Amino acid sequence: MKKFVKFILILLPWFLSSLTPIDKNYYKNLNLPWFAPPSIAFGIIWTILYISIAISIYKIINNDNKKDIPNSYKYTLILNYIANQSFQPLFFYLKNNFLGFILCIITFITSLFLYKETKDVNNSSAKFLIPYIIFTLYATILSLSIYLLNITH
Repeated sequence: MKKFVKFILILLPWFLSSLTPIDKNYYKNLNLPWFAPPSIAFGIIWTILYISIAISIYKIINNDNKKDIPNSYKYTLILNYIANQSFQPLFFYLKNNFLGFILCIITFITSLFLYKETKDVNNSSAKFLIPYIIFTLYATILSLSIYLLNITH
């Protein structure tokens, strides 16, 4: 039970941005590229990704002495977390497609660094981040497409 509670405590902060009130019609009213998924898919995909990220973090915390976890891993994780969590409130609340694109780029780049840092600490833990990297790359391409399709002159 203690391990389950520890895992949940690692997982829950990743859902913090979902508490931000958003204008659901904003996404629906944008010009979207042909490869844009329905908005409902994002909740499912991000839930799976957050669970995967939490497993990766849990494995590192559980398998390694906390004092041996490099600061570079901790800082990269925090930076990635901040970028990830900033997207939803800034994109939907501010309705700023360009800022959303920039945050997607930052999230993607920091996910690459997070993978590298995680791999240095625990190779098997890093494998749980591969779907996150792939999806953040997709989200970056999607965000750029949305930005370009919705530029107002």
